[in-house]
Amino acid sequence: MKRFFNTTGLCDPKRHYMVDPFRNLYGDVSRLIENAQYFVIHAPRQTGKTTLLHQLAYRLNREGKYVSVVCSLESAGYPGITVENANTVFIRALYRTASLFIPSNLLPPNPDSYPSGTAVFSEYLTDWCRALDKPLVLLLDEVDSLYDDVLISTLRQLRDGFQTRPDNFPQSVALVGLRDIRDYRTRARADNPSIGSGSPFNIKAKSFLLGVFSSEEVRDLLNQHTHDTGQVFSGDVFEKLYEFSGGQPWLTNALANEIVAEILQDDHSREITPDMVETAKERLIAQRQTHLDSLVDKINDPRVRPIVTGIITGEAPSFDGFDDALRYCRDLGIIAPTAPVQFANPIYREIITRILNSPLQEGIDQDIARATWYLNPDGSLDMDKLLQAFVDFYRWNSESWLERFQYREAGHQLLLMAFLQRVINGGGRIEREMALGNGRTDLMVFWRGQVIPVEIKMIHNSRSEPDGFRQLSRYMDKLGQKRGYLVLFEKKTSEELPWEQRIRREVHHIEDREIILLGM
Repeated sequence: MKRFFNTTGLCDPKRHYMVDPFRNLYGDVSRLIENAQYFVIHAPRQTGKTTLLHQLAYRLNREGKYVSVVCSLESAGYPGITVENANTVFIRALYRTASLFIPSNLLPPNPDSYPSGTAVFSEYLTDWCRALDKPLVLLLDEVDSLYDDVLISTLRQLRDGFQTRPDNFPQSVALVGLRDIRDYRTRARADNPSIGSGSPFNIKAKSFLLGVFSSEEVRDLLNQHTHDTGQVFSGDVFEKLYEFSGGQPWLTNALANEIVAEILQDDHSREITPDMVETAKERLIAQRQTHLDSLVDKINDPRVRPIVTGIITGEAPSFDGFDDALRYCRDLGIIAPTAPVQFANPIYREIITRILNSPLQEGIDQDIARATWYLNPDGSLDMDKLLQAFVDFYRWNSESWLERFQYREAGHQLLLMAFLQRVINGGGRIEREMALGNGRTDLMVFWRGQVIPVEIKMIHNSRSEPDGFRQLSRYMDKLGQKRGYLVLFEKKTSEELPWEQRIRREVHHIEDREIILLGM
């Protein structure tokens, strides 16, 4: 059977190119199962959690020491469902899916054998375990999709059954979802009286975060395609694909699939070039498939917003719970797992920025945003003219626009990016460098051979401007450019500092570099 890069649902080694689903976790997981422990596996969406669970169940059943099944609790994951109805949903889901993993003689009791509405999930598990001649390993997916009393009740039932394992309850239970168990409280409401004095959140022995692919794993994934087809992902192609995806499993497969199946139409005789990776990236961003569109919900989360704001502005936020918010964003896969605090990969960075500035971008008058207005006779971009147009636009629109903007603290940066994006989309592109704590936002404007560095910085004190010159000089050296733009935004309102005093344009020569400063 012909294999391909999978971007939807479970991975099957017979049909898909695959990285080892256990990612070096099997030894640790098997020891916990052997020691009859509960454990958590959490990771962002489409990173291979469900594939891992299915492969784990199949492997445990093949080895013959345990009976193992996977059951998703997602069907009960909506507000308002009662505990009684949720128990029924769990039981029927477990009975329905168990046949995918075990033979009929090992299946759990038929739910219809219980009087309607009387079955309790923990009692059902007890009845099943007593009928088995091997310990049960239960792998529960989407646990953190449950709400309120249903989540509390489920965790409490699992905790209570822990004392009677393995003869009367599963020997080991895996709780799997997007979040670690410490974050389940947000789904159950911290003030929920059902939590009581005996916390249901202390039932796990260990948590595993299923991370992104390493460079070696991405290389192995691409090499599987080469082995099957002879079509090579060269070193340059691999480096660019890994850079854009950051090893995120869905993005890695989506980029490779976009190149092989869509751009090259499965013609394996054609060469894969680095430019195709760039094209695939732009196409994925434009398509905004479900995986990328799900970022909308994440960036509206109150715990996520300060971190995203800090990355865009370059300013380190100071608020209670910062460390928890940082860990939460890492668990969701929004930001990189290690310092500096930045978006997890360039595609997320671009998508999140475009999502945030799209209302601003769409509100910019089409007449102002015509690219032809800002071109020289030879077709090159007149960046001076473009930024001067933005200064005028900013003076007359910024205060009313930013006041209504959800991400108001990052509004100055996003407004400039929206304005540039609206114009540059006509024949170029913008790349961004941003990280929490660096005090700035760096942009690279690419236009038909031109590379134009732009640094955005807020004025906090007398050091802001000289710091901006130093930072932009280093950025220009990195890009090999002798001309760049420093855009300084005042935090003061027009009442505190009139426009006539804040708008300025200055040309500075620092060593062999020319820096145009625009203050507003």
